[in-house]
Amino acid sequence: MKTAAHCMLVALLRLLSLLPYSLVARMGSGLGAGLYVIRSRRKHIVLTNLRLCFPAMTDLEHERIACAHFQHVVRSYLERGFQWFGSPRWVSRMVHLESKIELDDPDAPPTIFMGFHFVGIEVGCMLYSSRLPVAALYTRMSNARLCALAKRQRGRFGAKMIERSSSARDAVRLLRAGIPVMLAADMDHGTTGSVFAPLFGVPACTLTSVSRLAKLSGARVVPFVTEVLPEYRGYRLTIFEPLEGYPSGDDSLDACTMNAFLERQISRFPEQYYWVHRRFKTRPAGTPAVY
Repeated sequence: MKTAAHCMLVALLRLLSLLPYSLVARMGSGLGAGLYVIRSRRKHIVLTNLRLCFPAMTDLEHERIACAHFQHVVRSYLERGFQWFGSPRWVSRMVHLESKIELDDPDAPPTIFMGFHFVGIEVGCMLYSSRLPVAALYTRMSNARLCALAKRQRGRFGAKMIERSSSARDAVRLLRAGIPVMLAADMDHGTTGSVFAPLFGVPACTLTSVSRLAKLSGARVVPFVTEVLPEYRGYRLTIFEPLEGYPSGDDSLDACTMNAFLERQISRFPEQYYWVHRRFKTRPAGTPAVY
């Protein structure tokens, strides 16, 4: 990203952070609905994912969820202004925390917080980092300026940002020192370090990094999900009980456990999962491409 464009992006996000939240959210929803009308590769990807995962739904139902998803995705981009430049007080006021574990327990075992790519994931992570020490894994973006901006703003409340490609040693060290680590492992990064596990009955190339990191560190794995609340009431961050029997010692079984949990959460609000990603781009040998 060139300097002028980078400065314009930062200025836009700062400006958005000064506007009423409901206004920005409505702007994002309206823009997303408008973009959905236009034929695009992203629209094709979203509909393909929905047809694969929900074959019993009608085309009209797929279209309804896909349009709502476009609205949520574009809205989430505009709301990044609040998340990256809003005050800690704004984040605390807008994100409602529900935890099934004691977060302040001084005797808690090493903890991996396992997130998923719902549209609200970023603000949920920021709420946690504004209250308690945490480290977070990130994937380097191709645009160096944007990557540096995202890393700086995501860590502005004190979260230690660890690049995914060199994360294992640093993550284990932090976990053993009592610092929880947040990560998301529900994207398709190819077959290296992955296994195929069903997601709504579709073979999904699934990272085994969570179970491997848990084995190395002796950490419990605690799922969390952030959802966007209706009527512009903000977000809800839900921290669940640790996964039972995880890691099991079997990477394939652990991947199935993770995807089964994800299925249950997607079924609650399918329009908020990140369907714009090519979740099934890597296919088992001999299986045709879907995109």
